[in-house]
This record gives sequence, C-alpha cells and structure tokens, in this order.
Amino acid sequence: SSIRQKIKMDHYRYKYQKVKGKYLKYLRSQEVMSEPFRNKLGQLNNFYLPICKTIQELYLKKKKTKIIGLTGGQGTGKSTISRILKIILKEAYGLEVVIFSIDDFYKTLNERETMSKKISTLFLTRGVPGTHDTQMLYRCIKNFKQTKFKKFIIPKFDKSIDDRLSKKRWLKVKKKPN
Repeated sequence: SSIRQKIKMDHYRYKYQKVKGKYLKYLRSQEVMSEPFRNKLGQLNNFYLPICKTIQELYLKKKKTKIIGLTGGQGTGKSTISRILKIILKEAYGLEVVIFSIDDFYKTLNERETMSKKISTLFLTRGVPGTHDTQMLYRCIKNFKQTKFKKFIIPKFDKSIDDRLSKKRWLKVKKKPN
C-alpha cells in the first residue's frame, strides 16, 4: 500500500513538473518586456490547476464533451488562459482539448458587404449584432457534442484581412474532444 502511494506521488510529481515546464515555457513566449507575468507559480497552483481539476471531474461524471466559454474584453487574456488550460488538461489529465473563438465565426467580408448594402452600413464593421454566422457556430457546437464523432473543420478568421481564411487553413478537428 505504501509502495503504491509512493508510485502515485512520484507519478503526480512527474506530471506536475511536466505541466509546470510547459506552462512556464508558454508564458515566456507570451511575455513582453514591459509587461511580464507576475506570480506565475502562484497562479498555476492556486488558479489554473484547481480549475483544471474541476473541469476533469465534471468531464468524468458523464464522459461527455464539455464546452467551456471564457468572456472578457479585448486584451484581457482569454486566449492566453485558454491555451494554459489546454496545456494542463492535456498534460495532467490526458484530455483532448480544442480551442476556438467566436471571432472565427464572423461572416465573410462579402456577406457583410452585401448586408451593408441591403440593411445597414453598420454591417461592414465586425462585431455588430448580426455579423456572426450563428448557424455555422451552432453546427460546430453540435459536432462537438455528437456521440459518434466525425472529423470536421472550424473556420479561422483573420482580422488583418477582415475576412475568413481559406478552408484549407481552418482548424481540423480529428479527434473527439473531451
């Protein structure tokens, strides 16, 4: 029994070190000299790890894909937090995670231009109510929740060109996410 506990603790330490290493490496890649991340290990231990443990426990209850949404203003860290959660959920719990943004579901520039001529010039600007392809988003979420998984793709929107990327550059979901 004590040998089993020691093996379990060693395994936990190994996974923690692996998660910690990938987490710190990712944060270094995101840091700007003027704005370094503060209290990195405190955030890992007191924020990210407990959230991931809760997500894993929720998943294990029914073993059905969970869709978790983050909300916040521009530049508040939603993408960074999502990527950190993905690192931990994959490395510590072996969960398959897919990250996508509602921004990826903006209607095409052509669709918004047509709407701007027929309805209102406001539709030229992304983010105005009605500029998201909600049907495509619904189908995507439905694909995640299907019991029998089939590969699918998620659109990618490029704000620098104010349009979706070509389909060959969309995110390919090949494994059923947890």
